[in-house]
Amino acid sequence: MSVLIKPIVTEKVSEMNEKGKYGFVVSQKANKLQIKKAVEQAYGVSVEAVNTINVLGKKKTRYTKSQILTGRKPSYKKAIVTVAEGEVIDFYSGI
Repeated sequence: MSVLIKPIVTEKVSEMNEKGKYGFVVSQKANKLQIKKAVEQAYGVSVEAVNTINVLGKKKTRYTKSQILTGRKPSYKKAIVTVAEGEVIDFYSGI
């Protein structure tokens, strides 16, 4: 089971990066200890805190010629990881 799915790169999270906080989309079954261990192994930083958020998928409706289609986008789990002071995670180093 891969714990870290992808980093979140949005304007709001980019502002938090300056304070030492980074956002990740993680597996829904992962707990805080597993997330901490995965980030420390993947990026070589020491993690101080992990906050998790379960995000409910939005309801979507499409109007077509024959009928109205309704459904939901998939739910996911976010993790906000606080790293030790002075440490940085660089998402763009491999590009």
